[in-house]
Amino acid sequence: MQSSAGRRVWGTLFGTRAFYRRVLTVVLPIIVQNTLTNVVSLLDNVMVGQVGTLPMSAVAIVNQLLFVFYLCVFGSTAGAGIYGAQFYGHGDMEGVRQTFRFKLLIGGALTAGAAALFLLAGPRLVGLYIAAGTAPEETAAILGHARGYLWVMLPGLLPFFITQAYSGTLRQCGHAALPMQASLTAMACNFVGNGLLIFGLFGAPRLGVVGAGIATTLSRFVELAVVAAGSHRGREKYPYMQGLYRHFAIPRALAWEILVKSLPLMANECLWSMGQAMMLQCYSVRGIDVVAAMNICNTVSGVFNSVFLALGDATAIVVGQSLGANELEDARRQAWWMLSLSALSCVAVGAALALCAPVIPRIYNTEPAIRALATACICVVAACMPVNAFANCAYFTLRSGGKTLITFLFDSCFTWAVSVPCAWTLAHRTALPVVAVFFCVSALDLIKCVLGFVLIKKGVWVKNIVV
Repeated sequence: MQSSAGRRVWGTLFGTRAFYRRVLTVVLPIIVQNTLTNVVSLLDNVMVGQVGTLPMSAVAIVNQLLFVFYLCVFGSTAGAGIYGAQFYGHGDMEGVRQTFRFKLLIGGALTAGAAALFLLAGPRLVGLYIAAGTAPEETAAILGHARGYLWVMLPGLLPFFITQAYSGTLRQCGHAALPMQASLTAMACNFVGNGLLIFGLFGAPRLGVVGAGIATTLSRFVELAVVAAGSHRGREKYPYMQGLYRHFAIPRALAWEILVKSLPLMANECLWSMGQAMMLQCYSVRGIDVVAAMNICNTVSGVFNSVFLALGDATAIVVGQSLGANELEDARRQAWWMLSLSALSCVAVGAALALCAPVIPRIYNTEPAIRALATACICVVAACMPVNAFANCAYFTLRSGGKTLITFLFDSCFTWAVSVPCAWTLAHRTALPVVAVFFCVSALDLIKCVLGFVLIKKGVWVKNIVV
């Protein structure tokens, strides 16, 4: 009896070799792409850090604001992505093309709105992250660096959203290699551009943080060129990419369905990213050193977070395609297999991050106190990584079945109802060290894990939405 029960538990938590081979073909290019992107981001961060703590803090604040836009684009295209994965699993290539067109239209509208907001209110938004006790000359320096960096980053918003439409569609159809190649090419351009324009190597102008922004913007145009050219050349491999621009008329019923699914996701990503920005603002009341330390922490941990974020994307693709093919029981099993894979793999990844925590901050040209604070925050991220991985995988499982309202409640509503009030209260009303505050807020994701487990076990997400 025990042996039989043990086999049942094993079969519930762990999949077949064929399943893991399939997951590996989907997730490996995403992990490589995300990891290398974050490595280059780390190198960018270190290069900017060589200019000084204040320029690094200014870039960190602007990037936190741009992060809200990036997540809004992800959210606005995610609803169409649910349909895209299921259409592909169903063998409907025209349906995939319709979802791509939807992504372009809604992404373009968001980009125009974001550009207007940053042009009109960018410096005022940056000022929210500067603690009240900061010296006037430091405040002026941060605002000056932030303004110059933001202005040169704005043109890059256009290629960013178009690239996301291409890359997201390719991944949802199981073709993750081309987006990875485009990203690698862009990263190489960004890295070379940073060296030339931040430090003025080989006779180039020495532009500091403005040079970093110019290099990033140029790399976004390079990435778009590579992914778009590759998509339209591969007629046999990417049949859903042919005829994309013949028209932009989307059937009204489908457009409405996608919009209904997309709005909760867009609101979720927007509110969640705003929640992250708000929590950083809460931590920033403890001083500009905290902003610099959290910037180092987020950049370093981003390299390691690539694993569970990629596994979340793979969950949406694998489970979504099974749902679209009407293989509902397979989708149930695959969801549990992905949850266990994500959580267990991130035990090992978290341990590796903890080992690196004392080492990597030393390469930054900043004060020892900031490096020590960054190290402590990185250790908090490492300890919470398996919890974050399970919650992230649960989110993508629920989303794969079109349960976007549930994911809205599960993610952003939780952030604003629980995480943000906790961060604000502990930062403003207690004398707890900022690392303890950060740990308490991060540990709240345990609640999301419990909720996710219950919802997935109930099977409310097991639905084919493209039949």
